[in-house]
Amino acid sequence: MRKALRWLLALTVLIGTLSTAGAATAAQPEATSTSASTDTDIKDRLLAIPGMSLIQEKPYTGYRFFVLNYTQPVDHRHPSKGTFQQRITLLHKDTSRPTVFYTGGYNVSTNPSRREPTQIVDGNQVSMEYRFFTPSRPDPADWSKLDIWQAASDQHRIFEALKPIYDQKWISTGGSKGGMTATYYERFYPRDMDGVVAYVAPNDVVNDEDSAYDRFFTNVGTKECRDKLDAVQREALVRREPLEKKYEAYAADNGFTFTTIGDLDKAYEAVVLDYVWGFWQYSLLSDCDSIPADAAHASDDAIWDSVDTISGFSAYTDQGLETYTPYYYQAGTQLGAPTIHFPYIEKKYIRYGYQPPRNFVPRDISMKFQPWAMRDVDSWVRHNAQHMLFVYGQNDPWGAERFRLGSGARDSYVFTAPGLNHGANVAGLAADEKALATARILQWAGVASAAVRSNPQAAKPLAKFDAKLDRRDPEKRRI
Repeated sequence: MRKALRWLLALTVLIGTLSTAGAATAAQPEATSTSASTDTDIKDRLLAIPGMSLIQEKPYTGYRFFVLNYTQPVDHRHPSKGTFQQRITLLHKDTSRPTVFYTGGYNVSTNPSRREPTQIVDGNQVSMEYRFFTPSRPDPADWSKLDIWQAASDQHRIFEALKPIYDQKWISTGGSKGGMTATYYERFYPRDMDGVVAYVAPNDVVNDEDSAYDRFFTNVGTKECRDKLDAVQREALVRREPLEKKYEAYAADNGFTFTTIGDLDKAYEAVVLDYVWGFWQYSLLSDCDSIPADAAHASDDAIWDSVDTISGFSAYTDQGLETYTPYYYQAGTQLGAPTIHFPYIEKKYIRYGYQPPRNFVPRDISMKFQPWAMRDVDSWVRHNAQHMLFVYGQNDPWGAERFRLGSGARDSYVFTAPGLNHGANVAGLAADEKALATARILQWAGVASAAVRSNPQAAKPLAKFDAKLDRRDPEKRRI
């Protein structure tokens, strides 16, 4: 999984690293809700959990928000062989409300936020930083312990630690790699959660067969928009020499290096080949108006600016790759990564093609692909999914290979939001599907009213929209 992750993660990492990660502070919230203001011992109850420690408490009206560390085994199969501190956050509403367990699959934001299912059920939210994303990385780092089962076991232990306090229903959720993470958690610990809401979760069952992506790019959007994007991408390769000179200056000015990928030329082509994918992942069809209309006659600066805005020329520098090493490691060992083709670009202009994850991980980290990992999850979902909702965007490339349900699935759904991208959500679904999805989430969380149980069309989120808490734009990460 390449471009889809990078931009989403970049924003999450930026938010996360702006937090204070040192001594604990105990700022008291200016809570207005009865539960948040009267449940004054919740911090003490949390810190009484073995292995739980406080990094910071931040105020937010109507909630209490905690940034915490939780001691985890490096290897859940051999807990005695070392531990590490895993960062989690808790948006506390009321112990009598349901709890949403969120992971983005990367760094955790240390600012209060509320995912869509949390707003729908008006509940608490636990958010987990994925293992090996700093600072939640064992030291020394044994990369063989970064796999989907170990990460699911992290979630399982956090759930078991918090369930005695938050004893109502639990829903797991996540977007992109986080949607994958929620799905893998359900596969390995199907008795923990009462429901799963997985957003835009890729499902690369056979890593070497990626024709679905090529078909997607042949049909997405309109021909006019596809032609404009293709032309800019091709022109960036035709003008490789002058634009790479600009890239050299850009790298020198910012102290960027290219040791991991190999050299500036490989990095340049990787950025350019991400361009079309990146547009459809994070932009809407209406955004085609911002793409240079006549690429062949556009200035070098216009081509550079368009590619940089969408793909980001810092992405494949050592500095840009470092944060995402855990993702690329997983893509190259279990998750898989897409390979797409560019029939509108002459072969003489493409030197490397879509490069594999191995090129983005330092060579001193050993990698070996496990083709059975995704086949196992895919088969489990098809035959065992229960109380699972998958939401995809019509124009999101990552939805070209998606989770599907088989005859063994029960009370589970796969919905597609018309015209939406990697930020697709329940709110963007067609009216009937939106109502049904909302009703099922409420039901799984144990908070559906009698009216909703008898008529799903009556279903609405229980909490009012909060512009600060309820982000709706896609986070810009790799997937």
